[in-house]
Amino acid sequence: MLSTAIIIRPHPRGIPLHTRHHPLAGALSLALFAVLTPSGENLHAQSTTGTIAGTVTSGGTLSVLISSANGLSRQVRVDSRGHYVATQLPLGNYTVTFSRDGQIIGHLDNIHLTVGSTTEASWTPPQGKQLSTVQVVANRAPPIDVGSVDSRTVIDSQQLDRLPLGRSAEAIAMLAPGVMTNSGGYTGPTGQSLLSFGGSSASENAYYINGFNTTDPLRGFGGITLPYNSIDQEEVYTGGYSAQYGRSDGGVINLVGKSGSNQWHYGGQVVWEPNFARSSQEDVYYTHGLPASPVAGKLYDPKSADKQATTTYDAYLSGPLIKDKLFFFLSGELARQDNTTVNSVTSTTPYVHSRTTLPKLYGKVDWNITKNNILELTGASSRDYTDGTIYNYDYNRLSRGSYINTEDQTKTGGRLWSAKFTSYITDNLTFTALYGKMKTFNYDVPANYDSSLTYLSDTVNQNPSLNGGTPVTNSQTVSTLYNSNRHNQTSNLRLSLSYQLGSHNITAGIDNLTSSAIDQGSQASGPGYTWDYGYSSDPTVALIPSLGVGAPADYANGSSGYYVIKKVYSSLASVRTSQQAQYVEDRWQATDRLLVSIGLRNDQFTNYNANSQPYIRQRKPQWAPRVGFSWDVDGDASFKVYGNAGRYYLGLPLNPALNAAGAYVSTSQYYTYSGIAADGTPTGLTAFSNPVSANNTYGVLPDPKTVTAQNLKSEYQDEFILGFSKMLGHDWVYGAKATRRLLRNAIDDYCDVSAIEQKAASLGYTVNATNSCYLINPGRANSFTVVDTSGAYRTVTLTNSEMGFPQLKRKYYSLETFLEHPFDGRWYGRIDYVFARSYGDTEGQLRSDIQQTAASTSIDWDFPALMSNSNGDQSNDHRHQIKLFGYYQITPQWLVSGDVMIASGNPRNCLGYYGPNQTDPDGYGSYYHWCGGLPSPPGTYRLPWNKQVDLGLTYHPEFAKSRLGISLNVFNLFNNQAVLNAYPYYQISPKTADPLYGAALIRQQPRYVRLSLNYDY
Repeated sequence: MLSTAIIIRPHPRGIPLHTRHHPLAGALSLALFAVLTPSGENLHAQSTTGTIAGTVTSGGTLSVLISSANGLSRQVRVDSRGHYVATQLPLGNYTVTFSRDGQIIGHLDNIHLTVGSTTEASWTPPQGKQLSTVQVVANRAPPIDVGSVDSRTVIDSQQLDRLPLGRSAEAIAMLAPGVMTNSGGYTGPTGQSLLSFGGSSASENAYYINGFNTTDPLRGFGGITLPYNSIDQEEVYTGGYSAQYGRSDGGVINLVGKSGSNQWHYGGQVVWEPNFARSSQEDVYYTHGLPASPVAGKLYDPKSADKQATTTYDAYLSGPLIKDKLFFFLSGELARQDNTTVNSVTSTTPYVHSRTTLPKLYGKVDWNITKNNILELTGASSRDYTDGTIYNYDYNRLSRGSYINTEDQTKTGGRLWSAKFTSYITDNLTFTALYGKMKTFNYDVPANYDSSLTYLSDTVNQNPSLNGGTPVTNSQTVSTLYNSNRHNQTSNLRLSLSYQLGSHNITAGIDNLTSSAIDQGSQASGPGYTWDYGYSSDPTVALIPSLGVGAPADYANGSSGYYVIKKVYSSLASVRTSQQAQYVEDRWQATDRLLVSIGLRNDQFTNYNANSQPYIRQRKPQWAPRVGFSWDVDGDASFKVYGNAGRYYLGLPLNPALNAAGAYVSTSQYYTYSGIAADGTPTGLTAFSNPVSANNTYGVLPDPKTVTAQNLKSEYQDEFILGFSKMLGHDWVYGAKATRRLLRNAIDDYCDVSAIEQKAASLGYTVNATNSCYLINPGRANSFTVVDTSGAYRTVTLTNSEMGFPQLKRKYYSLETFLEHPFDGRWYGRIDYVFARSYGDTEGQLRSDIQQTAASTSIDWDFPALMSNSNGDQSNDHRHQIKLFGYYQITPQWLVSGDVMIASGNPRNCLGYYGPNQTDPDGYGSYYHWCGGLPSPPGTYRLPWNKQVDLGLTYHPEFAKSRLGISLNVFNLFNNQAVLNAYPYYQISPKTADPLYGAALIRQQPRYVRLSLNYDY
């Protein structure tokens, strides 16, 4: 729980009332309940509203009037038991006025709503007395939210101002238990580091802004987020959310932006992160021998030469356009980064000086059309513009050299707009409608591009007898070309109808999402191919016999073991997907102490290829039941036991339509060579293979009927949660929660085309498939549609045993414990400990250990040999996680804060050639779970513990009436730079060591300092 609230409990629940200016305060019983804990969960995930509910214990005809500070009012009835509820209220401060027989008997002021939560406001007037005004003050005793059943953490804007956090939605979400930085180094549309929730891969999460789905549709890599100071509240869901929401089996980040009010507000902030206060990164060295033509001895990447300085400007303005009717909030953020990056000795862009501009905009208009109808309009934009200059670099002297070229100009991020209409049709019936559109960009165009030059890679593997011991290169820095119009589009429609029927709150609705990827894909630069140099220490061994790639020594100039690969690739297409869902759920207050939530969701997914032909039709019902309960054990909200069980479906991203369902080309042809030209290209070539592709990728668009296994099922996961939260005295809350997640089904590509052809032949069919790979449900039998030589469609079924695979397995369990001291005006503190394990033979949609970005078409399940020894701890497994954070108000002017994270390291894999004889049966190279001829399952080795301490100090000078703030933050105080991902490849060819094996690819960010100055009026 990460929010502060005014908290008062009614006398029957054992917590005294605190009032001001009234002698009968001790006799009066009130309840104002608005507390969030990590186990204090909520029914309405990803919502933008809250609920007020309570009990009125007074005779006569009762009514409740709920009024906001912005002029919105809503009259609700009190039922025969004295209960009332007002759902889907916009966030803000409210006054609840209680009337009996038309006469006001009292009211509660300053009721602050928290997103998705139920705030309790109950009234019990004293015997023989009637009060018309009660001024509420905070009670230090924090009750527990017994009105919710899911798992979430909420951070509000006040806590964002106090805690030392990175300025991103993901950095905020890291406060939630069980959430870790992904181990693959994946980043979102504007460079933010993506997260793993409960061991899942980084592409399985969902992002929302004001109820609109902003998740990247191409690969699921993050989403558009808000300017940091425009975040009113951020919900972080780690499980158990309601049937109203889906398309995630990881976690959810829901951002609710700020809104205007009847008061004018403005302000600004300047944030400075200077390079001189940033520690140097650790250099990377060869760890497993040296390459054939080393550039600077053991040095691989002098990361200590990198530099970065960032300055951020932020401003906002809000207020009424028409008092009590029309309000606006407008904000902008502009970050400028000046970067110097020295890349590895093998890079064609050795030294890059770049400039990055990151503008973010946010605007919101709220219109109270009538007292029963409101309209909210949201606009947001988040961009990343980068360009720079490339220079040579002397890796021995560690100094910049001559100018090479201008770096690619890139523009990423996107913009969106949404409109939400809410109508309180009657006291018990509410209708909502949300519609919006988003466009995300991925512009990447090289400047001063020279198409006459061929891109070279791995030049350190050149034959030293031909280059004099120093790699020969050229000035081609561009390996891949993209269409300048490359972008994605998304539209989201949500409709819901909610009805309060006695003790039941029943909601039904639809949730439709349509996405398109326009002009996506890429192609090789230069003449349409690149050269990749290779070396084998045993040139008499065939490199890839299964593809007809022989031994270099059998050909002219190959006895030395040096060879080169000509790589051709191209994939350009526009594709789209349609995802629809219907849901119904009932939130039933079965007794005064027991809340039961029962929901059912049905998802349908359709994916289209480049010719707008559907290649996946998952239109049959995909039922996702959700059941949860919350038991107020003692009836005073001091002890809560809760549980949740649910199924969550995940739609296929757009990415597979560009490869498994696309007409892409990716071939390799192997040559020996007798010379190296001045531009670094090989001469005196002798081919010892045809153009080959392990995945049959020769540029033929497959028949959409043959792309997937028949009756392909969506990826889905079952989740089970059981926990409790309990008060410890009047100042503390503690609790524990057990979670179990089971991945029941997944989608990935299967590329053993010959196995299908052989099975077809055994059935009497002659098939020559042109498919590169097939999308299947791994770990079970799959039936394929194939076309025989007569043109007839045939069905070929392979059992899981015939495919040579293990059963699909990704299992996760965790035990979370926490102890929290809510803010009492002086200090706030919280500590979480999580014991967890994520294990099986698949991470999910991605392979983080090899940093593979092709969601749902990973290297897993391509061939049986790749799944040998695949069972073990998966890449995002952190067995122990400790998080401690809080703040202390030393004086009204000075505040100190801290954030500590300690986590055990994730697995470090060793991947090599297959089997004891170290062969390459599938043409994948050093990608098998074998290390030097020995089995090497995931989790055999571990990376070191991650430890980080962040500190903050904030000063609000008294002369500025707390409007001026000065903050100093130090991140990673002790400059720990633990390895988060290590180079996993043990060999570059059979029995030939890879010099980089075990080297650090990703580390913790080094220590840096942030100074900020802000003013708010």
